[in-house]
Amino acid sequence: MKPIILDGKKLAKEIEEQLKLRVTKLKEKTGIVPNLAIILIGIDPASETYIKMKSNICERVGVKMTLIRLSEISTTEYVINKIRDCNNSIDINGILLQHPLPKQIDEGKCFREISLGKDVDGLNPSSDFKCATPLGIITLLKHYNIEIESKEAVVVGRSRILGKPMAMMLLEENATVTICHSKTKDLPEIIKRADILVAAIGNPKFIQGEWIKGGAVVVDAGYNSGNVGDVDLEKAIKKCSAYTPVPGGVGPMTIISLVGQVIDAAEKL
Repeated sequence: MKPIILDGKKLAKEIEEQLKLRVTKLKEKTGIVPNLAIILIGIDPASETYIKMKSNICERVGVKMTLIRLSEISTTEYVINKIRDCNNSIDINGILLQHPLPKQIDEGKCFREISLGKDVDGLNPSSDFKCATPLGIITLLKHYNIEIESKEAVVVGRSRILGKPMAMMLLEENATVTICHSKTKDLPEIIKRADILVAAIGNPKFIQGEWIKGGAVVVDAGYNSGNVGDVDLEKAIKKCSAYTPVPGGVGPMTIISLVGQVIDAAEKL
C-alpha cells in the first residue's frame, strides 16, 4: 500500500484560514492586534530565512511581527533586559528568542525570563503554551488519524525545544516512548521497534531505511542543507505507512502552531 504523505504545508494553509478569522473577530471585538516579538541576536542566514517565513504567515493572518535585532556580542544580561521590556509591553502578546544563540548567551536563563503568558514557543517548562514544533507534529498526526495511543514511539534527539517536549506530548497521548541520543547503544535496533519515529537530530540522512519497522509512521523534524531531513526517506518510504516530506512536513506546522499561540495569548487579555 502506498504510504500516506503527512502534508504539513497543506494543513498549515487550512489552519491559516481559521486563524485569519480569529484575528478579524478579535480586532472587531476588542481592537487588539496580536503582536509577536522576535529577538534575533547576531546574523545567521538560516535564522533570517525562518524569520521571513514567520513574517509572511503573520502578515497573511493579520498578526503583527516586531523584530528586535541585537548585536552578536550581546551579553546574557542585555538580552534579559530586552526580554523584560517585551514582558512589560502591553502591545506585545508573544515573545520568541530565535535560535541559534551565540555561545556566550545562557539560553536557559533567557528562556526562563520570558513571561509564562507570552512564552508562545513553550520553552519554559511552566509556560502557558506548548513547544511549537511538537505541537505541530501532534496536530499533523491527529489530522491524518494516525493512532498514537498504545503505540511504541521513538524520539531520536533530546533537545529542550524538540526532543524532550515531543516525548512528553507523545506520553500525554498514551504512547510508550523511548528517547534516543548520541550516547544510545544499539540505536538501529531501538528504531526498528518504533511504530512512530520522530527524528530530530540535525544530521542529514543519518537514520537509514533498513532501520525502519514495516508500517511505521516516520516524522522527520530535521532540516539540513540540501533540503534533506534526518531520515534517508528515499529508502524509508518503501517500509513506512506514513511520513512527513522534507520540506513541507513539520516546518510549516511549527510556524502555524507558533502563530496560533500568539493569537491564543491575545485572546486571553
